[in-house]
Amino acid sequence: MAEPNHLKFKVQRIIAISSVLLLIGKLIAYQLTNSVGVLTDALESIVNVTAGFISLFSIYIALKPKDQSHPYGHGKAEQLSASTEGILIFLAGVMIIFEAVKRLFVPAQIERLDIGIIIVAIAGLINYGLGYYSIFIGKKHNSMALVAGGRHLHSDTYSSIGLVIGLILLYVTRIAWLDSAIAIIFGLIIIFTGVKILKETVANLMDEADFKEIDKLATILWEHKNESWIEVHNLKVVKYGDLHHVDCDITLPWYLNIKDAHQESDALMNVITQHYSSNVDVSVHTDACNDTLCHCCTLYTCSVRVHPFEKEIRWSKEDIIAEKW
Repeated sequence: MAEPNHLKFKVQRIIAISSVLLLIGKLIAYQLTNSVGVLTDALESIVNVTAGFISLFSIYIALKPKDQSHPYGHGKAEQLSASTEGILIFLAGVMIIFEAVKRLFVPAQIERLDIGIIIVAIAGLINYGLGYYSIFIGKKHNSMALVAGGRHLHSDTYSSIGLVIGLILLYVTRIAWLDSAIAIIFGLIIIFTGVKILKETVANLMDEADFKEIDKLATILWEHKNESWIEVHNLKVVKYGDLHHVDCDITLPWYLNIKDAHQESDALMNVITQHYSSNVDVSVHTDACNDTLCHCCTLYTCSVRVHPFEKEIRWSKEDIIAEKW
């Protein structure tokens, strides 16, 4: 297993083991306090544990090399994991609201809130640290599972902060219904987090175009443009875990021989490859120019130009994704 891949697996393993320990702590806090607010935190931790081990397994699968049955690798496993996590977070939010509403009608005696507040606060700080590290490593090595898991841990931290504030208020006022109100608020926050993660992962599973990435590539290709590159079009970027697959067409002078056209394609591929710090698979198709492109072609040495050069047209995002020829 390569070093970056080993690091991703190691980070997720630490998160999975830590989530088990934090769940035990929160369950103890619930037993001590009998607070439905603390129970919401414990229920979300059950999701953390489940999602943590699912992510661990998905990263293990995603890191397998590509083969004949999976020519683009196994990276989609991370996106499936992130989608599963989004569903689990959503369900946890629904369960929390259900328990909170039930507690409104069946009140219970709340005890030892001071200890519960301390445990929840410590767990929140640990979750924030783990989440920050998970997002950092995930973005650095293009791991959607780590990024989704880190965002989930951060949402857990924010809900813990609000929960601590609410529990302190409950501790001071002793107003029983505040316990359920706190749980309902944070149940809604958790549902929102789950929906947000699901929306992002489903978009990736459906290979939705990343226009920010395409716009960035358009700028880079223009800055490294060779005079023989008349235009680049039909560009597509698909992400498979830590692998980007880039496919595009380049229009070259029609009279170039196969060897020269191949060299220009390789030059374009090198520009794209250098843009990515992670694995990238680039496929370039060559097209021959025609008379309609003479007005914007900057190959001034062209001896077969039909029309005079008029104006250089900068490639835009719309130009390089357009399907031509």
